[in-house]
Amino acid sequence: MTATAAKTNAPTPDATAALTAFHWEPQPKAAAFVQKVVDDILEKLPEAKAFADRLYRETGNRFADLVCEIELASRGPMLAEALEAGWEDGDEKNLLRNPSGMFPLITLDHPNEDAASALAVRLKVESIIDFAAANGLQLDESAEESFVSESVRSSTAFGDESQIEFGKANGPFVDFVERHGVASTLQASDLSDPGAMALDVARFSEAFRLRNRREETKSWLAFRHLSNLIDDAIGLIGRDRACDLFFAAEREYWQRRNTAAQFQKARQDKLGIGWANHDHHTYRSSRRHFHKLVGLWEKLGFECRERFYPGPEAGWGAQVMEQPVCGIVTFNDVDISEAEMLTDFAHEPMQDRTAEEGGLATVGLWCALHGESILQAGMHHLECTFDFAALEEQMKTEAGIETMPKFTDFPHLKQAFTKGERWQVDPKRVDAILEKGLITEHQAKEFKKHGAIGSHLENLERNDGFKGFNQTGVTDIIKRTDPRFAK
Repeated sequence: MTATAAKTNAPTPDATAALTAFHWEPQPKAAAFVQKVVDDILEKLPEAKAFADRLYRETGNRFADLVCEIELASRGPMLAEALEAGWEDGDEKNLLRNPSGMFPLITLDHPNEDAASALAVRLKVESIIDFAAANGLQLDESAEESFVSESVRSSTAFGDESQIEFGKANGPFVDFVERHGVASTLQASDLSDPGAMALDVARFSEAFRLRNRREETKSWLAFRHLSNLIDDAIGLIGRDRACDLFFAAEREYWQRRNTAAQFQKARQDKLGIGWANHDHHTYRSSRRHFHKLVGLWEKLGFECRERFYPGPEAGWGAQVMEQPVCGIVTFNDVDISEAEMLTDFAHEPMQDRTAEEGGLATVGLWCALHGESILQAGMHHLECTFDFAALEEQMKTEAGIETMPKFTDFPHLKQAFTKGERWQVDPKRVDAILEKGLITEHQAKEFKKHGAIGSHLENLERNDGFKGFNQTGVTDIIKRTDPRFAK
């Protein structure tokens, strides 16, 4: 064993604390507050109610899951309810956050003590142009100059007169907001001349989409090229904007290789929301490259959150990471032992295991067959928020897309993969791991003939603002996706 590998076997105080540092619980009181706001808005705005009905019926999405901001009167009675439900003042003026779960931001405006309901809700969409086009809405010409901001685009679609316009209506309204590298509309107002970087944004959007993902025998070189590309992007358009662009390209690459994703994205594009309902992006990594993957995420502004470990029998674990400004979460899988879970495995290099040392678990084998998620293979899956039962039924009825058995079925969290997309496997990859004794002759023959499961779309329903993941009950479903056992 190398000195580096030995180093990772020693638990560190910080790493051990990371196992208990994040403990998420359902927050029914805060969820009830959000639902009250949504119900009130939908009751007062028939056009918004009609859109919410279409959203559910045609895509399996829930209106409340797309709400990213709620606007309240800064001295109204609703503010007291929000504070009691867990929203807190932070460093940003007129902006409240609820750190206990997945909840919209609250912005404060108009010191009107008589405002007994929310002034507005804002829903996230990937492109406000796409949304307007999909829903037959027109832009207010007077707002055209503001509309081309590269960081935030916002338009009032459902208000007193059901027109797209900027500024405040006389009654409650719904904004559909496109954001790039900012957390709130208040932050966007502080940006200086965001349109000035439009050419650089276009340039790096193309560069991320066209980057060379081929690993060949020099995967370290592919990592270096990607790291340099990210550095260049950060230098010209900023870390958060670069992060937003990067993951838009990642979703596109994954979608091209997953039929269920293509079907669902087409349905969501029909209503103009894009992948605005993404919950987290799941990457699989070999042991030797895991610290490099984490390093790339940290360069883009991600912070380590909880660690995920379904148990020693699973043979793998994960580091959850979050980019707090962009609101993007990555779930990063790697073959790992129980002892290593207590080390700083996210940052200390690990060595690939020989057959004698335990060989390849599910994640390692997937990478050996398909490549690194960050490179050739692309994401293992994108997980998006839905009404679980609605999406499952709609996909089966409309397209014959099957959903695998649920691996989480709690009142506050439901999860399942669509049936996996089977990919062809390069015979050279199969021969390489066969030569190392990591698979059998029979398995090698099957991989060459039938390929192996590559990717999924994950159906996720979150309730009561629950922000965590199911640490138990995952082992069985992961085994079902193991290329050695998946049918």
